[in-house]
Amino acid sequence: MSNKLKIKKGDTVRVIAGKARGKTGKVLRVDPVEQRVVVERLNMAKRHKRPTPSNPQGTLEREAAIHISNVMYYCSRCNSAVRLGVKRTETGRLRVCKQCGAETE
Repeated sequence: MSNKLKIKKGDTVRVIAGKARGKTGKVLRVDPVEQRVVVERLNMAKRHKRPTPSNPQGTLEREAAIHISNVMYYCSRCNSAVRLGVKRTETGRLRVCKQCGAETE
């Protein structure tokens, strides 16, 4: 199984399956081995910890990982979720929107 992913940290993605379907957010972390991404303020899960003076309730809410197959890159130019292709140049490789051809960083 290939661990090379086209989605990177800092990308904007749209969730296409699951409870958060249709929402967009910024990728905080990518785990290529587990093929999962953590998206900012999406798929929130509660973690129960021992109460402390700084956290008297003892519950924390944080983002849980989403499988990479459940998110798609969000192209701001197309204003939709799109697939990404790779275009080779003299300086290296560029990710390209398959719909409009816009190049990403």
